[in-house]
Formats: sequence, structure tokens, C-alpha cells
Amino acid sequence: MSSPAVTRIAELFGFRTGTGSDSHWQAIVNDRHCPYLARTCVKTRKSAPDISIGTCSVYHGKEHREILICPHRLLVRRRQVFVDCLHLLTLHEPGNQLHVVSELAVPGGSVDYVLVSVKNSRVVDFVGIELQTLDTTGTVWPERQRFLERKGIPVDEFDTLSTKSFGINWKMTAKTILVQLHHKSESFQSLSRHIVLVVQDALLDYLRLNFQFEHVAQSKLGDPVQIHSYSVQGNEGGDVQLHLGERLSTDSQGVATAMGLQTNPNVELRNIIDQLEAKIGDNTLLRII
Repeated sequence: MSSPAVTRIAELFGFRTGTGSDSHWQAIVNDRHCPYLARTCVKTRKSAPDISIGTCSVYHGKEHREILICPHRLLVRRRQVFVDCLHLLTLHEPGNQLHVVSELAVPGGSVDYVLVSVKNSRVVDFVGIELQTLDTTGTVWPERQRFLERKGIPVDEFDTLSTKSFGINWKMTAKTILVQLHHKSESFQSLSRHIVLVVQDALLDYLRLNFQFEHVAQSKLGDPVQIHSYSVQGNEGGDVQLHLGERLSTDSQGVATAMGLQTNPNVELRNIIDQLEAKIGDNTLLRII
């Protein structure tokens, strides 16, 4: 996707920077509304927490690839990411209610969302869902302010003249989410439940290139750790959506392996497998006919 020549900001408060009149943008900035959370944008400046930044995505690199920098941007299309996890509710039945609970505390941190199957006000099954977009280095603020100035919106000249820029913090984002996923996946694995990491395809590409990801293969329902990768698709003048591209899976030990950690073998499981393999043969073969 190509970026407009005038800005590296791709989306602000849920609106494409290549669309809308100047008066339209004044109303958007005044409103500070996030369409993905259906509330005021919670992405604020550290130096001024009452000011919403509103940057959802930016253009990066020579190819002007659109990179999502706000996890709430993944909640587009009426929260399609939750619907794409329905198959992991293996105990769910028709007639059960579906609920989405945010910020659930678990050992190792908290999970962004939990998709819950409920019957007669009792929890039947649940799936943890982590949303991860890419963090930035530096500051996006001057670029944001220059864009608004070109739209005729009064901004502080100090901001527009700033030489400070921003980049994508690939390494720290990747390391942080893998560490968090490792800790949280142990909890879900012990409960025989799934946890899903939802990312943009750009982040998955980075993980594959820079970590041991050869064993993280096509999704298997039995694996407790699932990874859903989404691509950003659409035209600059139109409605840009996310589309589920790949589904991968592994377990807690697999996440540790991806980070290059030395993992302790499951001695109890290995003992059982060794006993089974010593006993199986022609005389134990189950004959259907």
C-alpha cells in the first residue's frame, strides 16, 4: 500500500489521513473518539495525559508498509478477532452465551481479553486473547502535528519544527511479547485452555526471521498456544480492513524454544511414552475388521 507523500501517519482516530476535508479533521481532533473502543482514545502523551494522540497506524520503510502501532486497531470489523477464536471453545454448545471480558489477571501478568462461553450463568469454557501491535521508538507527535497543520488546524510551531522522528521498535516488541506469552501460556496450558496471540503479519515476519520459529507450524487444535496473523488490506481512499492470513500453534515449551531458552524435558511424559512404545506391537494392534 502506498502512502500519501505528505505524511507518515496512515490513520488518525480511525480515519485515513488521505481522506476528509480540513473541517472534517478539525472535528475529528476535537472529538478524540476511537471507533475501535467506542470511547475517547486512551493513547495519550506521557507529558500531557489529557491529550489523546490518536495514531492508529503509520507508514514505514521504502515500501511505505502500513504498520499498526495501537493494539485497539485490531478490534475492527465488530471485533472479528474474537469471532476467529470461536473454534477454540471446544466445550461451547449452541445456545450458550458468548461474552468478552477484558483485563483478566493470571499468573505472569494479565490477559487483554477472554472469550467466554456461558450456560445458565456458569462459565463452560474460555479462551485468552492477547493483542500485540508494534511499538515505536522516538516520538510520532511532531509528524502528527505537521499533518494537522497542513489540514489548517492550529498547532504549536515548536512541535512542527521539531527534528525528532520515530521508528519501529521491532526487537523490543518481539522480545517482550514472547516473554509475556511464555509466562501466560504456562497458566493456560495447565488449565487445558487456549491462549491466542493476535498480531499483524509484519510482526510475525520479524519473529520468524529473528527467533527460532521453525517448530511453530500450522495450527493444531490440541496446541494451547495459538497465533493469528492478520494483514492490512484496502485502498488509500477506501475502507481498510484486517484479514486473517495465517494460524499457527505451539505450546509453552515451544514458546521457550522460540526464545532460545533451555527447556526441561517432561520426564513423566517421556517415561509414559517409553513404556507405551515398549509394549506396542502386532499383538496390541486394534483390528477394526
